[in-house]
Amino acid sequence: MPKHTNPLIVIVAYDRLCTFEFGCAFEVFGLSRPEMGPGWYRCMTAAIEPGPIRGAGGLLLDPDGGLELFDRADTIIIPGWRGPDADVPVLFLQALKTAHAKGVRIVSICGGAFVLARAGLLDGRRATTHWHHAARLAATYPKINVEPHALYVDDEDILTSAGSAAGLDLCIHVVRKDFGMKAANSVARRLVVAAHREGGQAQFIERPVVQRSATRLSALLDMIRANLAEQWSVQRMADEARVSLRSLHRHVREATGTAPGEWLQNERLARARELLEETTLSVSAIAAHTGLGTATNFRNHFRADVGLSPIAYRSRFHAGKGAPGPQYPTAAAD
Repeated sequence: MPKHTNPLIVIVAYDRLCTFEFGCAFEVFGLSRPEMGPGWYRCMTAAIEPGPIRGAGGLLLDPDGGLELFDRADTIIIPGWRGPDADVPVLFLQALKTAHAKGVRIVSICGGAFVLARAGLLDGRRATTHWHHAARLAATYPKINVEPHALYVDDEDILTSAGSAAGLDLCIHVVRKDFGMKAANSVARRLVVAAHREGGQAQFIERPVVQRSATRLSALLDMIRANLAEQWSVQRMADEARVSLRSLHRHVREATGTAPGEWLQNERLARARELLEETTLSVSAIAAHTGLGTATNFRNHFRADVGLSPIAYRSRFHAGKGAPGPQYPTAAAD
């Protein structure tokens, strides 16, 4: 959850701005969203250099201010950069380091990771960037643990994403961290995009799934989502889809970027987050509904995935008695 209400998002603007990446950030954080209530984000744009700020496509920007806005920011977003080898203004780098030292969260989209790398903020950390430039990032900055295939990487107070549309996934992930799954789903619906793609999902698919197999796989995944409480061994998944184990692994990884067991665990934890937000079911009941086993097992997996206990998560993100959503019997918290 943000440190206070109306957290300020500052989106960096620079000459030769990557307008798509900038637009992704502004669409999520900059548009008016009265349905989100009075505590929603504020958003400003900060020019990090003097002179006209022109974006790709001939756009001319009129930012809200300059680097002084970093002093007020809760989150700074770097929407791409002019190129992996392009110079970065020294004052910009210094302002980033100062802001981070004060506890400001920093988010980069696509080539923005090279700015963070130049500032030394990614040393010893996990990060990603567009797959086309990931090898260069790793070779140029060997202290960074580059994850070349990830859509985005959340390393607590510094978050990085792959190219273009993955930045939108990361921005929605930030909303989910700050305001919960229901808010993220609402923003995603307005944008007509997927509400949740895991950061570890592959940036691209090497080859498409054969249509016949894809239809079976889609039906299988829908069946599992509707029956998460059941026992789903990998062998049972293969049997239901009428494919071999090897084919199942290949098709699921191609479609989701994860192995079948990992996909199943992600789906169960995502459903658990929804139930914590939208119902008053006990931890034990949620563990049973989602197939996560005992309450203890659920707590351990949930904390490892989210960084909070189920009860702490509920205290931050529960939608309240009047919230829409599925109705379940009320039960005391464990």
